[in-house]
Amino acid sequence: QEVVSEESEEESNGVNLMEFSDEILLHILSYVPCTDLVLNVRRTCRKLATLCLDKSLTHTVLLHKDYKVNKDKVKQLMRDIGKEIYQLNMAGCYWLPSSTIDHVTRCKNLVKLSLSGCPVTSLRLSRMLSSLQHLRSLAIDVTPGFDASQLSSECKATLSRVSELKQTLYTPSYGVVPCCTSLEKLLLYFEILDRSREGFMLSGQLMVGESNVPHYQNLRIFYARLAPGYVNQEVVRLYLAVLSDRTPENLHAFLISAPGSFAETGATKNLLDSMARNVRLDALQLPKAWINGSGLLQHLKFNNPFYFSFSRCTLSGGHLIQRIINGGKDLKSLTSLNLSGCVHCLAPESLFRKAEDDIDSSILECLVVSCCNLRHLNLSAAHHHSSESIGNHLCQLLSRLKHLLSLALPVCSITDVAASVEKPPTTPNLVPQTFGKKVRIGIPTYPRNLGDQANQKIESSVFWALMGSLRFLETLEIIGSSFSSAMPRNEPAIRNSLPPCVRAQSVGDSEVAAISQLTYLQSLTLAQLPNILTGSGLVSIGLQCQHLRTLSLANLGMMGKVVYMSALMDMLKHCRCLRDLRLEQPYFCAGAQFFQALSHCSSLQRLCIVSRSGTLQSDAVMSFMASCLEVIMCHMFMGEPLTVCKNLQQSIVRSFQAERPALNVVIFPLLHEDLTEVIRDVPMRHLDEITLFKSRVAEEPPNLWW
Repeated sequence: QEVVSEESEEESNGVNLMEFSDEILLHILSYVPCTDLVLNVRRTCRKLATLCLDKSLTHTVLLHKDYKVNKDKVKQLMRDIGKEIYQLNMAGCYWLPSSTIDHVTRCKNLVKLSLSGCPVTSLRLSRMLSSLQHLRSLAIDVTPGFDASQLSSECKATLSRVSELKQTLYTPSYGVVPCCTSLEKLLLYFEILDRSREGFMLSGQLMVGESNVPHYQNLRIFYARLAPGYVNQEVVRLYLAVLSDRTPENLHAFLISAPGSFAETGATKNLLDSMARNVRLDALQLPKAWINGSGLLQHLKFNNPFYFSFSRCTLSGGHLIQRIINGGKDLKSLTSLNLSGCVHCLAPESLFRKAEDDIDSSILECLVVSCCNLRHLNLSAAHHHSSESIGNHLCQLLSRLKHLLSLALPVCSITDVAASVEKPPTTPNLVPQTFGKKVRIGIPTYPRNLGDQANQKIESSVFWALMGSLRFLETLEIIGSSFSSAMPRNEPAIRNSLPPCVRAQSVGDSEVAAISQLTYLQSLTLAQLPNILTGSGLVSIGLQCQHLRTLSLANLGMMGKVVYMSALMDMLKHCRCLRDLRLEQPYFCAGAQFFQALSHCSSLQRLCIVSRSGTLQSDAVMSFMASCLEVIMCHMFMGEPLTVCKNLQQSIVRSFQAERPALNVVIFPLLHEDLTEVIRDVPMRHLDEITLFKSRVAEEPPNLWW
């Protein structure tokens, strides 16, 4: 009765939402999806009817994460506010039929349009662009069957005024690039497969004479990201051929992200030589073969650089300091640095050095002092071992970077030197990361609050101190230096994994608990932490990191048993904001208890489980899908038979597709020979953001597109 009376008193003394000022209400409404504002909230009262159509809310419409939007909602939205929309982002709306694009023609004042991931034919694109005369920024996909000859003269006139173009290629083509004669920013994503579905080898050759068509004279930013495959390399060389003839004078960002080996040719060498003579860059990323062993970096000139990526290069720390930082030159403008896989970048030289040798702390200190405004730093995929020198541990030096928002580190870099040398790991941790005899560990127990965790950890822990100093960190990745996912891009699932680094053997529950100090953490990746015994630190993270939206866990503890399952289920009960969950662990049992705990994550949208010899309970999956209404992606690659997987996938689609238009379900045996064929049908948004494992810190320059 007391509780009821208190609630009644609060209601009578409460402030009516409509009594707030227009400015406050507009700020609140800015967090509501535009479709809800226009189609629902607007109809509640006169005041909201006016505010929901305010220019600050209708100027930019974002549909790219609105998984509930359908064709009818888009049609009504364009009908109601089409003329008020200046920027429209429909990227990744793969579930919308191609006819939906026809309604975009109502947005006569559109300046920026993103249709990446949306099915659009040449004729439909032509009709749409013909009516968008003010368009200056465009993002589209070029799929098999695209024919530039079908573009009308009105469409080409619109393209001639476009200054920013993002183009994802699924077939060898120049797309609309030749029509864009005023390009200043060109972003190219090459997703062309080497083989067709029928098994035929594809060619990267384009029409003879077309290579001179692209217009780069006004280009300021050139970015190309290649998926694995030789065809992608062939096609990108044709795009670069024009640049090698004449380098744009205003070019200030040149970035090429290419996996594996991408050999330098005479044309690309001429391009780089021309760049060294004629331009000053603010952002640079090159394939490792173009940098390794060359004196290129010594000749390139930089203005006020904000992004560098030397991922997988053999660049030594000495060269990094001399050629890039210029012996300690002030680089306060640099905000993003990717040194992932750059195994010698913190050593003075690489000629006689082993990858596991200690780093030179003076190089890292010079980097920290010179680049004091870094917001994104990636040091993963390398062995960065600190020496026993007091005050020179990698974690201690990184703690000076107070502006960091995202950080990626190898597991072996966060261990205390004294702990790893003097205190060898306990017996259970010496079990190799292979599928041997299972070890009985009993019922896992773990402390229930942060205070208990802190009492278990040595107060002088360098990683605990680092986490305490980076209170505003939003993204953290701790990945084993030898970790490789069981799901590579275009190959069969990997069956054997390399053992973790010896220095990483002591990293476990207490280090994970230290992460719970990051109050504003939004994205967390933990991979190949061998000393996880109970997963107790995960519970602290669930309790303390209430902003956590993305969680990726892979190969924690012993490989023969999921030792942290109890703690994980406890953690999930507190993750109210979690939207994306990726789990990769052999022998993972996705049963009723797990899915019951996961059902507490009311905001969850995407789930991916990769487990060799893993099992699942079909009825538990169905119950979970019924209780978590926001889930639109369910990918599970387990050890179940193909028949079980297909039946479950069909049941989920049949039961939930009608009310969840964006639903994407893939349930398939991990070690099946047709896995790569199944993967190629996954929407690129999900494949790139969650299904495939990779380090995403400083992967590309911040704010590259939207």
